[in-house]
Amino acid sequence: MSHISLQCVNCRASFPANMSRLLCDKCQAPLDVFYESPGGKSDAGGESAPRMPKPTHEGSVMVTLGEGDTPVVELTKVGKLLGSERLYGKLEFLNPTGSFKDRGSATLISVALELGVAEIVEDSSGNAGASIAAYTARAGIKAHIFAPAGAPSNKIRQIRVYGAEAHLVEGLREAATQAAVEFYRKNDLLYASHNLSPYFVEGTKTFAYEVFEQFADGLPAHIVMPVGNGSLFIGAWKGFQELKAGGHIGGIPTLHCIQAQAVRPIVDAFQGRQWSAEDAQPTVAGGISVANPPRLSQVVAIVRASGGQALAVSESEILRWHGLLSAQEGIYAEPTSAAAFAGVDALIRQGHIGSGDLTLVPITGFGLKDTTEY
Repeated sequence: MSHISLQCVNCRASFPANMSRLLCDKCQAPLDVFYESPGGKSDAGGESAPRMPKPTHEGSVMVTLGEGDTPVVELTKVGKLLGSERLYGKLEFLNPTGSFKDRGSATLISVALELGVAEIVEDSSGNAGASIAAYTARAGIKAHIFAPAGAPSNKIRQIRVYGAEAHLVEGLREAATQAAVEFYRKNDLLYASHNLSPYFVEGTKTFAYEVFEQFADGLPAHIVMPVGNGSLFIGAWKGFQELKAGGHIGGIPTLHCIQAQAVRPIVDAFQGRQWSAEDAQPTVAGGISVANPPRLSQVVAIVRASGGQALAVSESEILRWHGLLSAQEGIYAEPTSAAAFAGVDALIRQGHIGSGDLTLVPITGFGLKDTTEY
């Protein structure tokens, strides 16, 4: 008997765990992994280290490329420019394929390998596709990655070099999703969507456990993230919730969601405004250019539950902080990551973050993966 089931994030309906089910049969909302026994407790023997529950079963082969354990560095110069005395960055771009997505891919593909999956379909604007391609190569699983034709060429090249089949689709990001759905249905393959899969989100919660270990003297008061589909945002919340349930932390950091003004469905939902996918405009922050995120309601609920804010930032501010992060701190991030620093600027100016508050920003992707001239 499995130690997990799948639970609807909306109506809480429960379903047996498998990889084919991505949406609730009753209300069509996404699903999360639910553990039959509480997680986050300490290991036996009185040790204080938390034990993170996983969706894989004992004895299963884990697919890993050494993801996680990314360093945290203090950003004193950028912090001074922002008016923050305690600003830190967690260098998520030092994961094996250059983005935080490796956390989710490791768990998703481990579950696929455990279940004997031989071939999968995924759609991505670049980073997730490259990550899935790497981990399927490691596992010996064939991958079809659907991506927008306008995605950065370095990301498409990365997908192909891992041996995955890249299917480039003209049009907006959502066109790649539709093409992937049609392909997996026609060919009777597994749709391993990182946007929808509960197993991908389970992998990203390792972020929270590492933050707990790295800030042993006290968790950050605020964590500010660039958010497209929200997998890292949701995973961090789940991880902190487990740590709190296990008695390891008393409270959870305030989580703030940052989007580009050009594509801001979560921000508009949080602020009570209408959003249509047709409102989306081009943005340099391609990693968060998601006009119709399937877990939108879940992200908004987490922002509210943590006491955070959801803000949109301009293209000029994204580019400004992209340049300052490189020139002042020696950190070459994707423009998507720089959006979070534009968000920190706005949050401080609006009084949501104090100058002395310990603030953490995950720097989610490496600059060499997106070298478009602006």
